[in-house]
Amino acid sequence: MSISALLSMGRCCCRCCCPRGLWMLSSPCCDDRRMCVCPGPRRIGIPVRSPSLPLFSDAMPAPSQLFFPLIRNCELSRIYGTVCYCHHKHFCCSPPPVPHSRLRYTLHPAYATFCRPKENWWQYTQGRRYASTPQKFYLTPPQVNSILKANEYSFKVPEFDGKNVSSVLGFDSNQLPANAPIEDRRSAATCLQTRGMLLGVFDGHAGCACSQAVSERLFYYIAVSLLPHETLLEIENAVESGRALLPILQWHKHPNDYFSKEASKLYFNSLRTYWQELIDLNTGESTDIDVKEALINAFKRLDNDISLEAQVGDPNSFLNYLVLRVAFSGATACVAHVDGVDLHVANTGDSRAMLGVQEEDGSWSAVTLSNDHNAQNQRELERLKLEHPKNEAKSVVKQDRLLGLLMPFRAFGDVKFKWSIDLQKRVIESGPDQLNDNEYTKFIPPNYYTPPYLTAEPEVIYHRLRPQDKFLVLATDGLWETMHRQDVVRIVGEYLTGMHHQQPIAVGGYKVTLGQMHGLLTERRAKMSSVFEDQNAATHLIRHAVGNNEFGAVDHERLSKMLSLPEELARMYRDDITIIIVQFNSHVVGAYQNQE
Repeated sequence: MSISALLSMGRCCCRCCCPRGLWMLSSPCCDDRRMCVCPGPRRIGIPVRSPSLPLFSDAMPAPSQLFFPLIRNCELSRIYGTVCYCHHKHFCCSPPPVPHSRLRYTLHPAYATFCRPKENWWQYTQGRRYASTPQKFYLTPPQVNSILKANEYSFKVPEFDGKNVSSVLGFDSNQLPANAPIEDRRSAATCLQTRGMLLGVFDGHAGCACSQAVSERLFYYIAVSLLPHETLLEIENAVESGRALLPILQWHKHPNDYFSKEASKLYFNSLRTYWQELIDLNTGESTDIDVKEALINAFKRLDNDISLEAQVGDPNSFLNYLVLRVAFSGATACVAHVDGVDLHVANTGDSRAMLGVQEEDGSWSAVTLSNDHNAQNQRELERLKLEHPKNEAKSVVKQDRLLGLLMPFRAFGDVKFKWSIDLQKRVIESGPDQLNDNEYTKFIPPNYYTPPYLTAEPEVIYHRLRPQDKFLVLATDGLWETMHRQDVVRIVGEYLTGMHHQQPIAVGGYKVTLGQMHGLLTERRAKMSSVFEDQNAATHLIRHAVGNNEFGAVDHERLSKMLSLPEELARMYRDDITIIIVQFNSHVVGAYQNQE
């Protein structure tokens, strides 16, 4: 079959990257059968793990079987390093195939970069002999635990005078990367002036710059928005006189949670300008603070500052490039504010907040406290169409994406969907060479007529806590793509209480032998009698999200395979996963109700 015929069918002709002739997701592949080296821009669209994708068989190691038709059992790192190396991810270098609808962020096909063959690759493959004996490279349980627990963090709210006055007992959090580097971020802090607690997860796309900046800055904007007029005046006077500032936040951070010291002065100046405006707007007559309004204002103001900082630039070349990277990348955010029995969840994008409720019979039910802002949300679709002329009704959302490109309909940053075309060109032309050389920053989204198309304004949902509300799960979409919300709440609830409600073993359409059934029953009995190996609820949930088999039990072999995938393959099967699990104090919540 000719090359043109292959391309017209949408089948990749580049056999080194797609040994099975995989169907392509977007733009046509290169016209060279031998090799592909991708010198172009980093691919924006990255497939996420699909539950329907088969895992590797037991007969061979995970990376080897994927490329078995071409390279048998060669060492994957040697193949990537010498035969087919890709400096940037490319559509034709994306095994295995994933439906286009699951790509989070896609670049328009017109801007896809073709591949070029690496020099002397044929001589290398002829001189290289590969072993034909399949070998297993599974991780041991200690190795699996080391990976899963690398980023876990727990915080227990201290007691005061022997009595816990907070409605929050504490929280567990963890992250499992799929991207390299991870694009998710997390934050947790106590508002020292109001005693409320802030917790949030942030999912970045087109890089981690925006999610990093939002995770550092958003809680300060929220805390300032919640402060009374007198406290804001006191803080401003302290800055004017050079005195020490009142502490605003007590951060609860894992050592791996990086904060940018280089940009701290820039961030502080923008924050100070914000509280100065709040002082001017508020005369101090009203003492009641609307938490919902404060959350919305904080989200919108931070996004506005991110945009303004990128337009103004900075004399420091490093900071100038940093603010531009933050503005041109994007991030979604899901933040919870807990103060007594008042729980507010502010969500921008497609991360989620789920409340775990224990019923009278001991079972668990899930209450959703956020809505996804994407094409599956009919209200979001209607909102977008109402904000733009009727002649754009068919183009504003195409293939379930904003302008056919972006999956979430709300996000921080992403100025490619907010600035006018003239402003984009002016900033890029006057920006550093690194930005000017980035193909992503140069292209204009199709049908770009009436910006802005994207907003960072959150949707805020209020919930009054009850004694039966036991915990809250905040997680990026990497978790919800792999697990149903009811399973998430049940697994966390059973972990926190140590009680397992036995459900009938459902095997569905699977053919289960007596030996397999005996194994399932034995595993269930061992699960009931054993002590949990995880000391962190978020780690326990990630273990299930990545290692669950078709029967809902953690399969160590499957977990080992998923965790041992190379960086270039891990993102094909799952997304970054970031989880915060907040445990509530039912006695304190009940006491609040009794006082009323």
